Amino acid sequence: MRPLLLIAAVLTTAACVRNAPSADATERSTGNKAPALELVAQSPRQWTGIALSKEGRVFVNFPRWSEDVPVSVAELKNGQVSPWPDATWNEWKPGTAEQNRFVAVQSVVIDDQDRLWVVDTGNPWFKGVIATPRLHQFDISSGRLVRSYAFPPEVSSGDSYLNDVRVDTEREVAYFTDSQAGGLVILDLKSGSSRKVLKDHPSTHAEVDHLMVLGRRFNKAVQSDGIALSTDRKTLYWSALSGHTLWRIPTEALLDPKLDDKALASQVERAHTIVAPDGILFDDKGVLWLGGLEDGSIYRYVPGGAYEQVIQDPRLLWPDSFAQGPEGWIYVTTTQIHLPPAERGPYGIYRFQP
Repeated sequence: MRPLLLIAAVLTTAACVRNAPSADATERSTGNKAPALELVAQSPRQWTGIALSKEGRVFVNFPRWSEDVPVSVAELKNGQVSPWPDATWNEWKPGTAEQNRFVAVQSVVIDDQDRLWVVDTGNPWFKGVIATPRLHQFDISSGRLVRSYAFPPEVSSGDSYLNDVRVDTEREVAYFTDSQAGGLVILDLKSGSSRKVLKDHPSTHAEVDHLMVLGRRFNKAVQSDGIALSTDRKTLYWSALSGHTLWRIPTEALLDPKLDDKALASQVERAHTIVAPDGILFDDKGVLWLGGLEDGSIYRYVPGGAYEQVIQDPRLLWPDSFAQGPEGWIYVTTTQIHLPPAERGPYGIYRFQP
């Protein structure tokens, strides 16, 4: 498949010299200058997830939210979007066999062992699950599929939409949010067994029926969406996109098969009141980064401490997914979901040094 040209790209996958903050950088609440927001790449097509390898290779995914999605998973290199791991994986169409094909990818994640994970919802165009939802594990160096995990109907079916994943590489467990049906999904990476929890709990469902995003009304109730695993792997955090609460629960509770949803509910805690986010991410220093959809911002939260706006920038049109790259850079995609397609410009990837 011919690579898609980026409209404008300044992509450096190796370590770079940190830029000085721009003159118009916004002020932090502490009075210090905010980090400079640096453009990495732009694309005419809407991406959501982003992942960076230890060597600085950049992977993105394009969700199948429209009929015009020629590539589902890609690597950014030399200013181009190259289908990854190859063209065949990206050739699914209705009626095509789903085996070794991406159907409707929502996120890509690289764990601390440099393994690439691809979340395939099996739910293209938000019309319901029509193919088996899967989590694919790839070897980055070879592009080889290592293992594919399939989710049974009791975990993901109907209007389910597995949104994002975080991987505990010590326990070999993966955690997901379901942004359509609501709930958390726990996958044992050794056995391949999975289960859904807290599917009826208020924490995994929208708190409001709409958001005001940069003056635009977003009329959709989106359930549990952003998800993050603390650096010590002891606490899982999540939030509903249509909501203003950051939630958490001890992973010890989630991993105890004897605890039913009623018992788990007693261990769910409100961590903080927040601006409605999409993606959230813990960096390697234990700081949680969150997008601020309503005000075009990026926030940081230190568990047990401050929640503060770090960057506000007119280019942050729906900050979607976060990833950390070499030298500590934090990367974020923008998806402009709140805008009608005719009013959208190129979709951007930005980065900053915390």
